[in-house]
Amino acid sequence: MDQFAIGVDLGGTNLRAAAVSASGQMIEKIAAGTDLTQGPERVVSDICACIESLRDRHKNLRLAGAGIGVPGFIRMAEGFIVGSHNLPPLNNYPIRDAIEHRLGTPVVLENDANAAALGEKWIGAGRDVDDLVLLTLGTGIGGGIISHGRVLHGFVGMAGELGHLTVVPNGNPCGCGNAGCLEKHASATAIESMANLLALGEHLSAKDVYDLALQGDERAIRLFESVGQALGIAIAMLVNIFNYPLYLMSGGVLAAWDFFYPALEKEVRWRSFSYRNTDTRIGKAALGNEAGLYGAAYLPLQAQKAQTA
Repeated sequence: MDQFAIGVDLGGTNLRAAAVSASGQMIEKIAAGTDLTQGPERVVSDICACIESLRDRHKNLRLAGAGIGVPGFIRMAEGFIVGSHNLPPLNNYPIRDAIEHRLGTPVVLENDANAAALGEKWIGAGRDVDDLVLLTLGTGIGGGIISHGRVLHGFVGMAGELGHLTVVPNGNPCGCGNAGCLEKHASATAIESMANLLALGEHLSAKDVYDLALQGDERAIRLFESVGQALGIAIAMLVNIFNYPLYLMSGGVLAAWDFFYPALEKEVRWRSFSYRNTDTRIGKAALGNEAGLYGAAYLPLQAQKAQTA
C-alpha cells in the first residue's frame, strides 16, 4: 500500500492541512478557521477534525503520521509551544501528545519556519542540497536551518530565530528585549514603520511602499535599499558561520526583490570572504505559502525513515 502523510499549518486565525504522498505530491488540501477563544481543547479538536477528514478520504493509502507547523518556540522533547504571540492559549499546553492520543497516529510538532525550510529542502528550491538556511520575510522574520537534510533544533528546539540577529547596534527596540533585530529593520512591519517616519503617506502597507518604489519614488527606493542592507548583514553572518551552499528567502516582502537584492548582495560580498570566494547562492524560495505544508508532511515520513535506517 502506498504511503502518505498529513501536513498542518496552524496560524492565529487560519488552519490548513494537506495530504501529501511519500514522493512529495500534494494529493488534497483543506482549510478551516482557528478559534482560540474556546481554549486549547477546541484548537486540538479542529486540528484533529482536519486530519481525520483527510485520513478518511484516503483510506487506500497508508498514513505515516501528521506533522504540525506552528509559530513560536517549540520544546521538542515535551511537544509544547512556548512563547507564541499568535497562539497564546497553546503556550505550555501538551498539544502534540493530545493530538497523538486522540488520533492514534504519530504526530511531530515543529516551528512553522523550520517546516517551510524543510519543505524547500524536500521538493523546493533546496532539493539539490543537504544544507540550507531559509529566511521568511513577512509581518515578522522567521528562519529555518537545514543541516544534513534535517532541521537544526539546538538543545531544546529553539535554534533558527534568525529574525532576532542584531543588524543595527542600538537600533530599533524589539519585543524580544533586544534592539536592532533584523525583524525590526527588514520585515513588512518594519517597512511600514519606516514609511511612517519618512512621511511617505497615511497608513501605508508594505505593498503600498512597494508600489511607490515601482512609480519611482526615491525615498521608497532608498527604504528598500536599507532593507537590503539589513538583510545583507544578517546573511553575511550566516554565510560566515555555516558556509552552506544555499540561503533562501520567502514571504510577502519578496515581491520587492529587485529593489532590495542589489544592496543585499553588495553587503554580503563586502562582509563575507567565503561568499566572495565560493559559489554560495542566495535566492528565492520556490514553494510559496505551501512550503510549510510540504515540510510538515515530510516530518513523519522523515522520522519513519530514521527509525528504519
